[in-house]
Amino acid sequence: MSGVRARVRTRDGWAVRHAVLTVTDMTGTQVLRAEADEEGNVRTTEPLDAGPYTVIATAIGYAPAASTALVTASGRADLGTLVLARQGGVELPPPGPWTIDPAHSSVAARAQHLGMTSVHGRFTEFDGRIEIAEDPEKSRVEALIQAASIDTGNAQRDQHLRSADFLDTAEHPHITYRGTGAIPQGPDRWTVRGELSLHGVVREVDLDLGYLGTGPDPWGGVRASFRATAELRRADFAMNYNQIVAAGIAAVGTTLKVELDIQAVQGETVPPLG
Repeated sequence: MSGVRARVRTRDGWAVRHAVLTVTDMTGTQVLRAEADEEGNVRTTEPLDAGPYTVIATAIGYAPAASTALVTASGRADLGTLVLARQGGVELPPPGPWTIDPAHSSVAARAQHLGMTSVHGRFTEFDGRIEIAEDPEKSRVEALIQAASIDTGNAQRDQHLRSADFLDTAEHPHITYRGTGAIPQGPDRWTVRGELSLHGVVREVDLDLGYLGTGPDPWGGVRASFRATAELRRADFAMNYNQIVAAGIAAVGTTLKVELDIQAVQGETVPPLG
């Protein structure tokens, strides 16, 4: 069978959908241009003249890759796997929707107590969705947290945190975050730009995001793992309650450190665990 065969993949083996393969002869004249399918595969049927050619693979968000191919007398060239690296050397999961799995994720925060130690809390009810774009810097994320699900391991303290002094969950039952873009900071580091709605106040909040990789799970799905952090000032969200104790020390610190450990499942839903 004549024509060109190739597979276009990322460095960790994912298909690069709709990559473009351009083939030129030794004079630089373009003799073939073909687009990969949804599986990252290129198949053409028109034979090429025997001889050497230059092959260039391109895709939005990826650095171009060039190689040399030799077409045989049959008019066929099997180029094997062509590997594309993300533009600038940065990586994210394959494009498309990813759904946060609350059972294997955590949304936590900690605040200083009495100027000495930290109080750790977490929200136990949340969900969210990540959309990885073909251009990774245009990726988006949406998350919704049930504010009343705060859990610090102390019922009395949790009740106070739900009150009007802090989260005021009766008036503001939800905490939302909408990420509208990602800026690469290194091979696996990103700054996510977005808006946090907390206690009825909306502020721009950046997340320092680390991408930890992808892999199959035992239930037939594919998962991606992320870790993200941010620092919030309580006063920015109109949570000004405090109590001054001995030596003028505030009982509760003025800043919160947010720590997110996220597993997301490829697709629109989280499948039931088998």
